[in-house]
Amino acid sequence: MTTITNIEDLRRLAQKRVPRMFYDYADSGSWTESTYRANEADFERIRLRQRVAVNIANRSLATTMIGEDVAMPVAIAPTGLTGMQHADGEILAARAAEKFGIPFTLSTMSICSIEDIAASTTRPFWFQLYVMKNRGFIERLIDRAKAARCSALMLTLDLQILGQRHKDIKNGLSAPPKPTFGNLVNLATKPRWCLGMLGTKRRQFGNIVGHVEGVTDMSSLGAWTQQQFDPSLDWNDVEWIKKRWGGKLILKGILDAEDARHAVDTGADALVVSNHGGRQLDGAPSTIEALPAIAEAAGSAIEVWMDSGIRSGQDVLKAIARGAKATLIGRAFLYGLGAMGEAGVTKCLELIRNELDLTMAFCGRTRIGDVDASVLLPPG
Repeated sequence: MTTITNIEDLRRLAQKRVPRMFYDYADSGSWTESTYRANEADFERIRLRQRVAVNIANRSLATTMIGEDVAMPVAIAPTGLTGMQHADGEILAARAAEKFGIPFTLSTMSICSIEDIAASTTRPFWFQLYVMKNRGFIERLIDRAKAARCSALMLTLDLQILGQRHKDIKNGLSAPPKPTFGNLVNLATKPRWCLGMLGTKRRQFGNIVGHVEGVTDMSSLGAWTQQQFDPSLDWNDVEWIKKRWGGKLILKGILDAEDARHAVDTGADALVVSNHGGRQLDGAPSTIEALPAIAEAAGSAIEVWMDSGIRSGQDVLKAIARGAKATLIGRAFLYGLGAMGEAGVTKCLELIRNELDLTMAFCGRTRIGDVDASVLLPPG
């Protein structure tokens, strides 16, 4: 087997091992995918300032995110259908994150349920919430997250309606996959994935099926979810959710300085500069481009994090240098999960940690808290 030296190696292996519709779900954007591509490309344009003859012994990447100690300024982002990249995928990723010492965030649209993660881990995890029209269901979801001892609620604000994702439409995305001829042919080339799925009962949206009246299978679930994302979501709903939750709140999907100021006004603990991995508004700026203005608008009133496009430890360092306190990774860990299960997620985290540590050292810093814009060269 090829030696894994970077996230791209994990991506290639995941592409071989994960059924096409689920690989494409994770690794694609909306419309022309211009924002999806820009998320990575804009990182590459940022140049680092190398320093020499600086004492770089005794380095540390340890920091905090909303008061929680973390081994490095990285958390696992909430990603839908994670349990379709690999059997019991959310459980495996949560275990890897816990052992590594970073936060794990469970998506509302996960395959494994809130209760599954709570039973499989010992460290409190975070829960990501999508707001549905069925407010009773949302109240019960929040209460379930409380019962599972989740230490933060991450409210996603940029999915009131679904971006047009052409690959998902063409692939007829569903969980589990529909037994069409094309799907069966593709599944026949993924024996490792199929064996894993045969060994688990978790093949549907665990947070929804059985928790909503009338939703008992994939057919009824599909009809329900198509009608449930709420386009009327506004800042008043954020206040209601904050009060109902009563704990630490993270607002995800901020891409504009004015919205950052609204986020500050809610009293939330952190915001995530995010364009949903380029999966919503195609033509929106990359997150690394949007980050500095949002960090300036937010000031010190709220922790500013970012996701979308991070594929290396160097990307993490650049995000910190441009104003983020921390970062979230989605596709990077999904590649590892699809490639090698829990060991692949651990490998992903090790790669990012080592790249971040080395890059910080080359830039003449020994503590991640000392990284600022001075480690970057001016554009040009």
